[in-house]
Amino acid sequence: MTDTSNEAQQNANGETTDQLTFQNPVTRYPAIEPPEQHQSEPGLDVELEPKTDRGEESYRGTGRLEGRKALITGADSGIGAAVAIAFAKEGADVALNYLPDEEPDAQVVKAVIEKAGRKAVLIPGDLLEKAFCETVVENAVNELGGLDILVNNAGRQIVAESLEELSDEQLVDTFTLNIIGMFRVTKAALKHLPAGSSIINTTSVVAYEPPPILLDYASTKAAINNFTKGLAQQLAPKGIRVNAVAPGPIWTPLQVSDGQPTEALPEFGQSTPLGRAGQPTELAPAYVFLASPESSYVLGETLNVSGGMPTP
Repeated sequence: MTDTSNEAQQNANGETTDQLTFQNPVTRYPAIEPPEQHQSEPGLDVELEPKTDRGEESYRGTGRLEGRKALITGADSGIGAAVAIAFAKEGADVALNYLPDEEPDAQVVKAVIEKAGRKAVLIPGDLLEKAFCETVVENAVNELGGLDILVNNAGRQIVAESLEELSDEQLVDTFTLNIIGMFRVTKAALKHLPAGSSIINTTSVVAYEPPPILLDYASTKAAINNFTKGLAQQLAPKGIRVNAVAPGPIWTPLQVSDGQPTEALPEFGQSTPLGRAGQPTELAPAYVFLASPESSYVLGETLNVSGGMPTP
């Protein structure tokens, strides 16, 4: 099996790479063939096979977020962890929200952030709970001494083969976490965000091409696109920019905790034009760009990072 560990993330030529090195995107990372595996929701990076690259070694910062203060939901693993690590390496202090069961992953990310010389604040809790959507913001503001970046990344994705098999409990929980929770957290954050702040929402390419087995998840991702574009117009006069990132197939614990059919895992991501799944760290530069002043004229944009999957 190909070694894709964080300590030795190599391309097809055996070279360790970072996001600033000239390279072939087809071969920057090998096409993985994950073994069939299953984890109970929400899933852990520390138990995932093969391991992901979240940028611990491969992300190289350039100081683009120096002195910034960010809250990231779903920040313990996968995309959220990669964004947290990139933000820290770019100079930001970061508050990490995650479920209590994800503590092992959160501790790993915290250590990476602190190694980069930045502050990491851990705020475990469930965004399905309305009150916690306000608490997580207040705790982040108190611990960081302010807030000027909000990344709404937390989400759940559970396969249901048919609408008849989609339970009402799953339907309600998916919408509550993925989009209602986003409304609630953002609303709580607005009174703390000064002009120049950035809100970045995680949507998905499935917002445009919904898989039949992910009707509830894909519907929430389409709603996130709409929420992003509408809120961007509402907040533009206040100098607060709102944008979104739409990942394609990215290898994370979400996939093995009922996010994909187990039998489909060995071919995960291989149908993209690049012929491989993405690694979480490949998403991080998009979030850094949208958080930084470099994107000062970018509002209401959904930036697709999909390995070439066509989008509108």
